[in-house]
Amino acid sequence: MIATPSLFDQQAQFQPLASRMRPISLDEIVGQPQLLGPGKVLRAAVEHDALGSMIFWGPPGVGKTTLAQVIARATKAQFVTFSAVTSGIKEIKAVMDEAAKNQELGGRTIVFVDEIHRFNKAQQDAFLPYVEKGSIILIGATTENPSFEVNAALLSRLRVFVLQPLSTADLVVLLKRALSDPRGYGLSHVGVADELLGQIADFANGDARVALNTLELAVTDAQGAAQGDEPITVSANAVSQLLSKKALLYDKHGEEHYNLISALHKSMRNSDVDAAIYWLARMLEAGEDPLYIARRLVRFASEDIGMADSRALEITVAAFQACQFLGMPECNVHLTHAVTYLSLAPKSNAVYLAYNAAKKDATETLAEPVPLVIRNAVTDLMDDVGYGKGYQYAHDAPDKLTTMQTMPDNLIGHHYYQPTEMGSEAKVKARLAQIKRWHEEHDQPNQNKE
Repeated sequence: MIATPSLFDQQAQFQPLASRMRPISLDEIVGQPQLLGPGKVLRAAVEHDALGSMIFWGPPGVGKTTLAQVIARATKAQFVTFSAVTSGIKEIKAVMDEAAKNQELGGRTIVFVDEIHRFNKAQQDAFLPYVEKGSIILIGATTENPSFEVNAALLSRLRVFVLQPLSTADLVVLLKRALSDPRGYGLSHVGVADELLGQIADFANGDARVALNTLELAVTDAQGAAQGDEPITVSANAVSQLLSKKALLYDKHGEEHYNLISALHKSMRNSDVDAAIYWLARMLEAGEDPLYIARRLVRFASEDIGMADSRALEITVAAFQACQFLGMPECNVHLTHAVTYLSLAPKSNAVYLAYNAAKKDATETLAEPVPLVIRNAVTDLMDDVGYGKGYQYAHDAPDKLTTMQTMPDNLIGHHYYQPTEMGSEAKVKARLAQIKRWHEEHDQPNQNKE
């Protein structure tokens, strides 16, 4: 006798495959062995219901929300979710007050905040006292670096767990499960060759949602082509069409990502503005994160231009902010503006080389004491032993220069910044030469020796 599907079962079939196949226990979660493997701290915390506040940080489709929902099922705490889009300060405080009352009665409340990086400072601050008092266990999920997107005071009270992209093998496991599990296509007996599953998994680039959505499209196409009672078989041609369509938007392999940013950097460094704009367009049209590109431009402004044109740093920071305000596609012109400026600006890597030279000395002379003359005497004892004795305030000097030693004894005569003649750096070079001549005329013998 064949059981008649319930209304719930029928409704579930209309949900996307990725939603239907969402794991409901730790054992169903694929990947993240560094967090969920036997004996790992996060798995132990979930299994023993001994959770602290935390953030899940990782790219899309790796299981951040799924893991939070698994915790919701496993824990004995009340579970509340928040959205940065729909939750204001009023809603947050109402739930926090309820959590505080729950705590007084011996209960606990877990608050899950998806895309916590979208919460503004005021919203994040509203959580802080309740996390600090232990009224709630906060679980945030973010695709952005928490160091930049979460308030320092709140972040210091959270443990950050980094979720890695799923491997191709992990995704194949998920796809095979979707084909055999009744929640997926287990009752439909869909046939897909292992080779095609591998192609779909490789194409998904670590994102489970992309992998399952692609499989769903392929199966839907196969179901439409099937005649009568013949088996549902996904063809290589159908998969190929799906993958080629997506490939126009996003590169599946990490190597090309780095090839493109390298091409952009080197075109700008070579002052080839047309090539630079072309590579920028290739990256943006391939779906690259504009903020990633903007961050690389900010770095380029100081590494490859530096003091030759300090305006480059201002313009790239402004372009980064414009990308934050507008996003794609509007911010493409701001990135083009910045790339054009960087390409045509005079080039100097003197600042970059200066730091590397100083870094070498710094790592080899970590025990070198700071000269007493430039130490602050913040206590009477420090004053008694000579901290700050003989300090010369440059603003009181006629030339705004002094003979005071500011370099450790063993590093006197070491020079790191070697300006070029490019752009504004020519003026900087002249100023540095002027300072050097002044010291040659005014320093005591053997002081600041070359």
